[in-house]
Amino acid sequence: MSPVLIVLGVLLLVVVVLALWIAGIYNKLVELRNRFKNAFAQIDVQLKRRYDLIPNLVEVAKGYMKHESGTLEAVIKARNIAYGASQTAAANPADANAMKGLMSAESGLGGALSRLMVVSEQYPDLKANQNMMQLTEELTSTENKVSFARQAYNDVVMAYNTARETFPNVIFAGMFGFLPAELFKIDDPTERNAPKVSFN
Repeated sequence: MSPVLIVLGVLLLVVVVLALWIAGIYNKLVELRNRFKNAFAQIDVQLKRRYDLIPNLVEVAKGYMKHESGTLEAVIKARNIAYGASQTAAANPADANAMKGLMSAESGLGGALSRLMVVSEQYPDLKANQNMMQLTEELTSTENKVSFARQAYNDVVMAYNTARETFPNVIFAGMFGFLPAELFKIDDPTERNAPKVSFN
Protein backbone atom coordinates (compact mmCIF):
# COMPACT_ATOMS: atom_id res chain seq x y z
CA MET A 1 0.00 0.00 0.00
CA SER A 2 1.22 3.41 -0.85
CA PRO A 3 1.78 5.97 1.91
CA VAL A 4 -0.69 8.35 0.23
CA LEU A 5 -3.48 5.77 0.47
CA ILE A 6 -2.64 5.13 4.13
CA VAL A 7 -2.77 8.86 4.91
CA LEU A 8 -6.05 9.23 3.02
CA GLY A 9 -7.47 6.20 4.85
CA VAL A 10 -6.49 7.64 8.23
CA LEU A 11 -7.93 11.05 7.31
CA LEU A 12 -11.16 9.42 6.15
CA LEU A 13 -11.36 7.46 9.41
CA VAL A 14 -10.79 10.65 11.44
CA VAL A 15 -13.52 12.46 9.47
CA VAL A 16 -15.96 9.57 9.98
CA VAL A 17 -15.24 9.39 13.73
CA LEU A 18 -15.58 13.18 14.02
CA ALA A 19 -18.88 13.13 12.10
CA LEU A 20 -20.23 10.33 14.32
CA TRP A 21 -19.13 12.21 17.44
CA ILE A 22 -20.90 15.41 16.28
CA ALA A 23 -23.98 13.39 15.33
CA GLY A 24 -23.97 11.91 18.86
CA ILE A 25 -23.89 15.39 20.39
CA TYR A 26 -26.70 16.53 18.09
CA ASN A 27 -28.84 13.48 18.86
CA LYS A 28 -28.37 13.88 22.62
CA LEU A 29 -29.44 17.53 22.45
CA VAL A 30 -32.49 16.59 20.35
CA GLU A 31 -33.41 13.93 22.90
CA LEU A 32 -33.15 16.37 25.80
CA ARG A 33 -35.08 19.08 23.95
CA ASN A 34 -37.87 16.61 23.21
CA ARG A 35 -37.93 15.56 26.87
CA PHE A 36 -38.45 19.11 28.10
CA LYS A 37 -41.14 19.68 25.47
CA ASN A 38 -42.88 16.52 26.69
CA ALA A 39 -42.50 17.68 30.30
CA PHE A 40 -44.14 20.97 29.36
CA ALA A 41 -46.98 19.07 27.71
CA GLN A 42 -47.63 17.43 31.10
CA ILE A 43 -47.86 20.87 32.72
CA ASP A 44 -50.15 21.99 29.92
CA VAL A 45 -52.56 19.09 30.56
CA GLN A 46 -52.90 20.09 34.22
CA LEU A 47 -53.20 23.80 33.43
CA LYS A 48 -56.01 23.09 30.97
CA ARG A 49 -57.77 21.04 33.63
CA ARG A 50 -57.48 23.95 36.04
CA TYR A 51 -58.66 26.44 33.41
CA ASP A 52 -61.72 24.24 32.84
CA LEU A 53 -62.51 24.09 36.58
CA ILE A 54 -62.33 27.84 37.17
CA PRO A 55 -65.47 28.88 35.21
CA ASN A 56 -67.46 26.21 37.09
CA LEU A 57 -66.13 27.52 40.39
CA VAL A 58 -67.09 31.07 39.45
CA GLU A 59 -70.58 29.98 38.34
CA VAL A 60 -71.23 28.29 41.69
CA ALA A 61 -69.90 31.33 43.55
CA LYS A 62 -72.03 33.77 41.49
CA GLY A 63 -75.22 32.57 43.10
CA TYR A 64 -73.94 33.43 46.57
CA MET A 65 -71.62 36.37 45.92
CA LYS A 66 -73.86 38.80 44.08
CA HIS A 67 -72.01 41.82 45.49
CA GLU A 68 -68.60 40.49 44.52
CA SER A 69 -68.93 40.67 40.73
CA GLY A 70 -65.60 42.51 40.43
CA THR A 71 -63.76 39.64 42.10
CA LEU A 72 -65.50 37.06 39.93
CA GLU A 73 -64.79 39.02 36.75
CA ALA A 74 -61.12 39.39 37.76
CA VAL A 75 -60.83 35.61 38.14
CA ILE A 76 -62.35 34.97 34.71
CA LYS A 77 -60.18 37.66 33.11
CA ALA A 78 -57.02 36.24 34.74
CA ARG A 79 -58.05 32.73 33.65
CA ASN A 80 -58.48 33.86 30.04
CA ILE A 81 -55.11 35.62 30.03
CA ALA A 82 -53.40 32.56 31.52
CA TYR A 83 -55.14 30.26 29.05
CA GLY A 84 -53.94 32.38 26.11
CA ALA A 85 -50.40 32.47 27.51
CA SER A 86 -50.43 28.69 27.97
CA GLN A 87 -51.47 28.22 24.32
CA THR A 88 -48.57 30.41 23.20
CA ALA A 89 -46.10 28.55 25.43
CA ALA A 90 -47.45 25.15 24.38
CA ALA A 91 -46.82 26.04 20.73
CA ASN A 92 -43.11 26.41 21.52
CA PRO A 93 -41.93 25.69 25.08
CA ALA A 94 -38.40 26.59 23.99
CA ASP A 95 -39.46 30.24 23.49
CA ALA A 96 -38.20 32.08 26.57
CA ASN A 97 -40.59 35.01 26.06
CA ALA A 98 -43.62 32.71 25.83
CA MET A 99 -42.56 30.97 29.05
CA LYS A 100 -42.06 34.30 30.84
CA GLY A 101 -45.51 35.40 29.66
CA LEU A 102 -47.02 32.19 30.99
CA MET A 103 -45.29 32.57 34.35
CA SER A 104 -46.56 36.13 34.65
CA ALA A 105 -50.11 35.13 33.67
CA GLU A 106 -50.06 32.21 36.11
CA SER A 107 -48.97 34.55 38.91
CA GLY A 108 -51.90 36.84 38.09
CA LEU A 109 -54.33 33.92 38.05
CA GLY A 110 -53.01 32.64 41.37
CA GLY A 111 -53.55 36.06 42.92
CA ALA A 112 -57.09 36.33 41.55
CA LEU A 113 -57.97 32.84 42.82
CA SER A 114 -56.56 33.69 46.24
CA ARG A 115 -58.74 36.81 46.42
CA LEU A 116 -61.78 34.75 45.40
CA MET A 117 -61.10 32.21 48.14
CA VAL A 118 -60.63 34.93 50.77
CA VAL A 119 -63.89 36.64 49.77
CA SER A 120 -65.78 33.33 49.61
CA GLU A 121 -64.86 32.66 53.25
CA GLN A 122 -67.37 35.40 54.14
CA TYR A 123 -70.26 33.31 52.72
CA PRO A 124 -71.01 30.30 54.97
CA ASP A 125 -73.70 28.97 52.61
CA LEU A 126 -71.19 28.98 49.75
CA LYS A 127 -68.60 27.17 51.87
CA ALA A 128 -71.18 24.48 52.67
CA ASN A 129 -72.30 24.07 49.03
CA GLN A 130 -71.50 20.53 47.86
CA ASN A 131 -70.56 21.67 44.33
CA MET A 132 -68.24 24.33 45.70
CA MET A 133 -66.56 21.85 48.03
CA GLN A 134 -66.07 19.36 45.19
CA LEU A 135 -64.72 21.99 42.81
CA THR A 136 -62.28 23.35 45.38
CA GLU A 137 -61.10 19.82 46.15
CA GLU A 138 -60.51 19.17 42.44
CA LEU A 139 -58.76 22.52 42.10
CA THR A 140 -56.50 21.73 45.05
CA SER A 141 -55.66 18.35 43.53
CA THR A 142 -54.95 19.97 40.19
CA GLU A 143 -52.71 22.61 41.82
CA ASN A 144 -50.67 19.78 43.36
CA LYS A 145 -50.37 18.05 39.98
CA VAL A 146 -49.28 21.33 38.37
CA SER A 147 -46.58 21.71 41.04
CA PHE A 148 -45.27 18.19 40.43
CA ALA A 149 -45.34 18.71 36.66
CA ARG A 150 -43.44 22.01 37.02
CA GLN A 151 -40.78 20.30 39.11
CA ALA A 152 -40.37 17.54 36.53
CA TYR A 153 -40.21 20.14 33.74
CA ASN A 154 -37.58 22.19 35.56
CA ASP A 155 -35.47 19.07 36.18
CA VAL A 156 -35.50 18.19 32.48
CA VAL A 157 -34.82 21.79 31.44
CA MET A 158 -31.85 21.89 33.79
CA ALA A 159 -30.47 18.66 32.25
CA TYR A 160 -30.96 20.10 28.74
CA ASN A 161 -29.36 23.45 29.59
CA THR A 162 -26.44 21.72 31.29
CA ALA A 163 -25.90 19.45 28.29
CA ARG A 164 -25.98 22.34 25.82
CA GLU A 165 -23.63 24.49 27.94
CA THR A 166 -20.93 21.89 28.61
CA PHE A 167 -17.85 21.52 26.47
CA PRO A 168 -17.73 20.40 23.65
CA ASN A 169 -21.54 20.52 23.20
CA VAL A 170 -21.53 24.31 23.60
CA ILE A 171 -19.56 24.59 20.36
CA PHE A 172 -22.25 22.82 18.35
CA ALA A 173 -25.43 23.77 20.29
CA GLY A 174 -25.61 27.30 18.92
CA MET A 175 -24.59 26.14 15.46
CA PHE A 176 -27.48 23.65 15.39
CA GLY A 177 -30.02 26.09 16.89
CA PHE A 178 -30.30 24.64 20.39
CA LEU A 179 -31.21 27.72 22.41
CA PRO A 180 -31.39 27.77 26.23
CA ALA A 181 -34.72 26.71 27.73
CA GLU A 182 -36.50 28.78 30.39
CA LEU A 183 -37.21 27.31 33.82
CA PHE A 184 -40.84 27.53 34.97
CA LYS A 185 -40.42 29.60 38.12
CA ILE A 186 -42.32 32.27 39.98
CA ASP A 187 -40.18 35.34 40.58
CA ASP A 188 -42.22 37.05 43.34
CA PRO A 189 -41.63 35.12 46.60
CA THR A 190 -45.08 36.11 47.90
CA GLU A 191 -46.64 34.31 44.93
CA ARG A 192 -44.83 31.02 45.50
CA ASN A 193 -47.66 29.56 47.53
CA ALA A 194 -50.54 27.87 45.72
CA PRO A 195 -53.89 29.57 46.23
CA LYS A 196 -55.66 28.25 49.30
CA VAL A 197 -58.84 26.56 48.17
CA SER A 198 -59.89 24.60 51.25
CA PHE A 199 -63.27 25.24 52.86
CA ASN A 200 -62.74 23.16 56.01
